[in-house]
Amino acid sequence: MKITRRNILLSSAKGLGLILAYNFTPIPPLIKQAQTANNDWNHQLFLTMNKKGIATIHINKCELGQHVGTAIAQMVAEELEIDWEKIRLDYPTAEQKWGIFITGGSWSIHRSFEKFSKIGASARISLINGAAEILGINSNDCYAEKGYVKSKKNNSTISYADILRKKNISKNFSQKELDAIKLKKFNDYKVIGKSFPSLDVPSKVTGKAKYGIDVFVPNMVYGFVFENPTRTGSFPLKINDNLAKAVDGYVGTFMEKNGNKKINSGYVVVFGETYWAAEKASKLVKVDWQTDENKKINSSDLRNEAIKLIEENKKGLLFVNEGNAKASISNNKNYHKAVYETSLAYHGCMEPMNCTAFEKDGKWHIHSSSQFYTYVIQNIASALNIDKKNIICNQYYAGTGFGRRIEADYCLLAVFASNYIKRPVKLIYSREYDMRFDFHRSLTYQTIEAGFNEKKIDTMIHNVVAGWSTKRVVPGWMKNSLDRKGKLDKSSTKGSDHWYNIPNQLVKTFNNELSDRVAPSGFLRAVSPGWTFWAVESFIDELAIKTSQDPLEFRINHLIATGKNKGKFPHSVGGADRLKNVLIIAAGHAGYGVKKLEKNVGMGIAVISAQERKAPIWTACVAEVHVNQQSGEITPKKLTIAMDVGTAINIDAVKKQIEGSALHGLSLAIHENITLKEGRIEQGNFDNWTPLRLDQTPKISVIVVQNGHFPVGAGEPATTVVAPAIGNAIANAVGVRIRSLPITREKIKLALKSS
Repeated sequence: MKITRRNILLSSAKGLGLILAYNFTPIPPLIKQAQTANNDWNHQLFLTMNKKGIATIHINKCELGQHVGTAIAQMVAEELEIDWEKIRLDYPTAEQKWGIFITGGSWSIHRSFEKFSKIGASARISLINGAAEILGINSNDCYAEKGYVKSKKNNSTISYADILRKKNISKNFSQKELDAIKLKKFNDYKVIGKSFPSLDVPSKVTGKAKYGIDVFVPNMVYGFVFENPTRTGSFPLKINDNLAKAVDGYVGTFMEKNGNKKINSGYVVVFGETYWAAEKASKLVKVDWQTDENKKINSSDLRNEAIKLIEENKKGLLFVNEGNAKASISNNKNYHKAVYETSLAYHGCMEPMNCTAFEKDGKWHIHSSSQFYTYVIQNIASALNIDKKNIICNQYYAGTGFGRRIEADYCLLAVFASNYIKRPVKLIYSREYDMRFDFHRSLTYQTIEAGFNEKKIDTMIHNVVAGWSTKRVVPGWMKNSLDRKGKLDKSSTKGSDHWYNIPNQLVKTFNNELSDRVAPSGFLRAVSPGWTFWAVESFIDELAIKTSQDPLEFRINHLIATGKNKGKFPHSVGGADRLKNVLIIAAGHAGYGVKKLEKNVGMGIAVISAQERKAPIWTACVAEVHVNQQSGEITPKKLTIAMDVGTAINIDAVKKQIEGSALHGLSLAIHENITLKEGRIEQGNFDNWTPLRLDQTPKISVIVVQNGHFPVGAGEPATTVVAPAIGNAIANAVGVRIRSLPITREKIKLALKSS
């Protein structure tokens, strides 16, 4: 029996028909739009072309809704000189030959561009050489166009399809040969920069696209994860499933007391022949738990620990050290200090975490969507003590990711559950479990001090306290601190190394180990710039006011492209000047300083460079906000965002990424809040965790800036630039400064009352 999403919607009113469809539907095909054959031409591994001239690009990324496959295909097609209609996508199983399977950090476009462009260019060269041999002419007299090789001298022509039918091309380019290939210039692009429709959209619209949650295999059971009494530090001692046995379809319960550090301290999984049987039985299974000291910890305790770390100043590690900040600030007459905070935050993926796992003939088969399958494979191999080659990870579309699918917990738990029951297990996190046992964005606490003269900042000292996700997930990526006193987590501190020209700057980063133990943090879209730029860009506004300057003018005066802020070729060429440029563009488009505003309406600006100084994404935002002084209600009216992406591979896709991430950033800024009480996340569903709703969406104006520089990703920067722009707009509208996220009506009312 075959089933589509349309069938599901039609069947849902029929009750039993829907259940039968779920029970008997076999495993769907992987997310492939083209099948490759053994006799197809395989070029540099990532490009395959068949005898009909159809090219398949193999994508070792996770499709999260960002349409990364289409963008990578455009890179290849541009240099390959092929008709776009002959391009297909393939998302292969995760194997070592494909390299690292990781999707995050806005890295995909930036780190794929040169590699895939040169794969396309080298394939074109091979086809031209093949055509020259077939036609008996010099390859230097040939050129490629729309899937054909043509002669400049005698007008002879041959298609890619005919070349492959008549000649076996076996040339494999060395890295040295690839490095020597010169790619097209910006003005020569015919495919890059065009808004081609995303290749995965038709299958998603028709329901043919398969997500991890769509997987069905014969003889599988469903796994429903029991909620521990605390986020971590709970250990199941024994279970009583006598009442659950009366549930039709109940299969059994898996308990692990000692747990796995990549999942939880302990866990219980209830099995059912259907998801509903597993869920119903879970309510009747009785579990005796042992809890440790984590059950006494609240959000306030994590905050107090952060304050203590800064006050004691013993465990901080040096991240930035320019000039002599300590001496300078002590001698400066003008001084300002502020504290900035963020709460825990939930990823909120629309498709909850899920994985189907089973062992067959000595090999483990994993069916899911993962942003970091390389990490998943490593953890499964280590846990089961098996060779990585015996783990086959099948990639599916993901119903959003936001960094959550970097984790291995849901895949590991599915494997452990299947290994226990000796049947395929389809593990699905309930929304409640997904929310309470997420690897949340860290609660953070930051202090910033500055010394300044009448016009400029002379000194800045910034302390950042956060949970360290890299330390837990990939400790090998930790970096030595400047003072060589230990390894630090750059992903918890990036953004504090901003592009403002300040002679004396010192940044220290602190690991909140209590937070790591009680509410282990993960990578939430843009990670640390979500809190570091919140602090930096709010503080810059405060200093502008202190020096009686307009925040726009104040920023421009500090964005000077000299020294470390000059930038480097090819990834950050232009440096602070490009940041200044998008700031001026956004301000101009928004009418900043010119547009007449109503009472209690203010504009706020912010400018950020994304996660990586070595691969910045220059982004500016102007937020226009109304504040109701009686209720404290915030109404964002408009967001104007300018982003310099160097070269936009697909302009329409870039705009959509900016719009989506801006709304995500807005939601995080004024709506979303996660709190810890007695070691347990209090929120459990959309009734008490309330993200941005459709009717709360403001107008969004997006300006994509292109200048032919190296391309970068666009999925994360707008997430981080919105919050400080909103905070600055509120201060401009009603004169109060909110220094903690989320910005709630209660905080505004209290601030107005105290002002």
